[in-house]
Amino acid sequence: MAGHETHPFLADSAIYRLLFENMDDGFCVIEFVDSPHGPLSDYLHIIANPAYERHTGIANVVGQRLRDIVPDEADNWIAFYGKVLHTGEPIRFRNELVATGRHLEVSSFRLGSFESRLVAVLFKDVTEKVLAEAALHQLNETLEHRISDALALRERAENALRQAQKMEAVGQLTGGLAHDFNNLLAGITGSFEMIARRLEQGRTEDAERYVSAGLGAARRAASLTHRLLAFSRRQTLSPRPTNINVLLGEFLELVRRTVGPEIAVTANCDPLLWHTLVDANQLENAMLNLCINARDAMPDGGSLAIETLNLTLDDEAASQRGLAAGDYVAITVSDTGVGIAPEDIDRIFEPFFTTKPMGRGTGLGLSMVYGFARQSNGLVRVRSHPGNGTQVRIYLPRHCGMADELDAIIADPVGAAQPGARILVVDDEPTVRMMMVDALGLLEFDCIEAHDGPSAIAMLDRHPEIDLLVTDVGLPGGLNGRQVADEARRRQPGLKVLFVTGYADSVVLQKDATEADVAVLTKPFAIDDLQQQAVALLEMASKPVTPV
Repeated sequence: MAGHETHPFLADSAIYRLLFENMDDGFCVIEFVDSPHGPLSDYLHIIANPAYERHTGIANVVGQRLRDIVPDEADNWIAFYGKVLHTGEPIRFRNELVATGRHLEVSSFRLGSFESRLVAVLFKDVTEKVLAEAALHQLNETLEHRISDALALRERAENALRQAQKMEAVGQLTGGLAHDFNNLLAGITGSFEMIARRLEQGRTEDAERYVSAGLGAARRAASLTHRLLAFSRRQTLSPRPTNINVLLGEFLELVRRTVGPEIAVTANCDPLLWHTLVDANQLENAMLNLCINARDAMPDGGSLAIETLNLTLDDEAASQRGLAAGDYVAITVSDTGVGIAPEDIDRIFEPFFTTKPMGRGTGLGLSMVYGFARQSNGLVRVRSHPGNGTQVRIYLPRHCGMADELDAIIADPVGAAQPGARILVVDDEPTVRMMMVDALGLLEFDCIEAHDGPSAIAMLDRHPEIDLLVTDVGLPGGLNGRQVADEARRRQPGLKVLFVTGYADSVVLQKDATEADVAVLTKPFAIDDLQQQAVALLEMASKPVTPV
C-alpha cells in the first residue's frame, strides 16, 4: 500500500497562520513567570490572534504582563490558569473582565509539561447572552412579584366576597332566630306567668299543663341552638367508636313511624361495615333530618332507601370531594321525590334556606347535617335532579378500633347513688349552679360550689379530697373549666370530671373527648341526665380495679 502523503497546502505552516488570524474566537498563549508577588504569580502574553481584541476590548497584549494590563483582577485570572498549569487538566468557565465590562466564556488547556509554563486560552465574548439572561431573570422575578400581587389581590377579593356572604348569612340567621326564639320565649314566659297566676289563686289543677308547655318550648329552643352550633361546627360532640349498622336497627323503626305508611323504607347495609369515630346521637339526628326531608319531598308517597358501605378514596377521588385520601364509611339516604332545582343545589346548606312552603321548614336541617359531618372530619354531598329524587351521602373516616359497648342506662339513680360523696360544682350562672347543687343534693351527695375558676381552686385548697368535679367550660376569672379540671387532676390523679356546657370550643375539650373518666353534658339538660352522669362517673370510681 502506498504511503499517505500530506497535502501540500496542509504541509505549509501558512495554513496555521491563516486559521490563527481568521478564527472567530479569541485565542492566546500565555507563559507563567515569576514576579514580586511570588513564583509564577504573573503571566506574559506570548501570542494572541486579532479576535483577542474584538472579544476583550484590549489591544496589543502580546509581550505584556497580566498585572500591567488589569492589576486589580490579576489574582483572579492567575488562579484560574494556574490550576491548569499545575494539574494539566483543562477547564471551562465563565468570568467577567471587569476592566472592559466584557463577560467571557473560556476554555483553557496546558501546552506541554509543567516545566514549559505555557497555557493556551480560547474564549469568546458572551456579554449579550449574559445580559439577556439577567434581563430574563429580572423579568421572571418581576413576573413572580406581579403574579404574587395578583394572587394577593384575588385573595383579598375572595375574602371580601366570603365576608359579604357571611354577613348575608348572619342577616338570615338574625332574622330567623328572632322569629323562632321569640315564639319559643313567648311559650316559656307565658307558661311561667300562668303558673304564677294559678299559684296566687290557689289553683294547681292546671299547673302541670303549663309546666309541660314551658318545658316543651324550652326543649325546642335547645334543639334550635344545637342545630345552629352544628351549622357552625361548634356543637359539643362525644365521639365514640361506632358500628353504624347497629344503630340502624332501632333507627329504621323510628323512620318508618316518622315518614308514614305511604313511603316504603328499605335498608341495604354492608355486613362488613367498618367502624367510625362519631357521636351516635348526633349522627341519628342528622340521618333523621335527611329522612324528614325525603318524606317532605314525596307528598304522594314513594321509596326511601338507607345504605351503608365501605369506601376507599385514592388521592384523585378524595381531592374531588375535598377529603383526605383514605378509608371512609358512607351513609346514603335516597328518595324518589321531586328533587332539587339546579339553581337551589348550591344553597341547600345555607342556614334558613329552604324550598319547603312557608311554615313547613326552618332551613336548618341540612345546615346541621353539613356542620356535623365537617366537625366529625367528614363531608356530606348531595346529588339531585328535578323529578328524579335526591341522594345525600355522609362520608365519615374509618376508625380502626373496635366499637364501644353501649353504656348501661341507670334506671334508678337514687338507688345507685353513694350517699356522702363530695362533689365540687363550678358554674358562673347562679341559677344553674343552684339547680345543679339541689339536683345532686336529692341523691344525698355533699356538694360544695364555686362561681369561677379562681374560687374553684380556692375550694380545692380547702377540700383537697373530692369524688367528682362538675364544671362549666366557659368560666370568668382567667381560668376556664378545662384548666380547673387539669389542676384538680394534677392534685388528685384519676379524678372523675363532668363538663357541663352550652358552648364548648372543640380545642378546649378535644384532649378529653375519648377518656373514660370524663363526660360532657350539654346545656340545657334534664335533671335526670345530670344525676345519671354523676352517678355513672362515681360508680366507675368506686369499682375495684382488677390486677392484670
